[in-house]
Amino acid sequence: MIRIILIRHGETSWNVAGRFQGQEDTCLSEAGQRQGKQVAEALRGTAIDAVVASPLHRAKVTAQYCAQLHDLPVHTDERLIEINHGKWEGMLVDEVQATYPELYTQWHQHPHLVTMPNGESLADMKRRIQDALHEYCYKYEGKTILVAAHDAVNKVMICSMLGLDMSHFWQIKQDNTCINILEGTEQAWRIVLLNSVSHRNVLFCEMEQKGL
Repeated sequence: MIRIILIRHGETSWNVAGRFQGQEDTCLSEAGQRQGKQVAEALRGTAIDAVVASPLHRAKVTAQYCAQLHDLPVHTDERLIEINHGKWEGMLVDEVQATYPELYTQWHQHPHLVTMPNGESLADMKRRIQDALHEYCYKYEGKTILVAAHDAVNKVMICSMLGLDMSHFWQIKQDNTCINILEGTEQAWRIVLLNSVSHRNVLFCEMEQKGL
């Protein structure tokens, strides 16, 4: 069995503005840095054997806050990088709605049918994320690993682990620095914790982020 503590990166200014980040290498805001330290402190007393993160700055730095308290290095994995939004990257939600009205509507109603213009689909993401999970199940058998990634990555990973198709993408919420815990084997997973943000002194976040 493997236990995966899956977290999302801290807040960025683009999250607040509702700007699509995708694979743009944005940095944590002041609030995001504070959230990163809060999640690290929340996990201080949890035994963690390895830390793996997306190479994008916002995820890697969030992971580093956690890793430092466990004297562990952060290993980066390109397969954990956020969805490639293609032409949407850097655009505000209102701009995307105005420029790609039909595709934007489909993205929120039938996300599994969308391929981003010059970007990825959720099926593309699922393939690389499943490849990473397959490796982790064998490499970290019997261990607990911390994985720091992104909103869409986490949603696709959780859907994949639970055997849900990508049409369920929007039914999973992932707030900044949320903690998810999943454990099991490559054949069967169970959720121990989902989208916990209690370390931020709230039970849940009311903010709905418009961009990923």
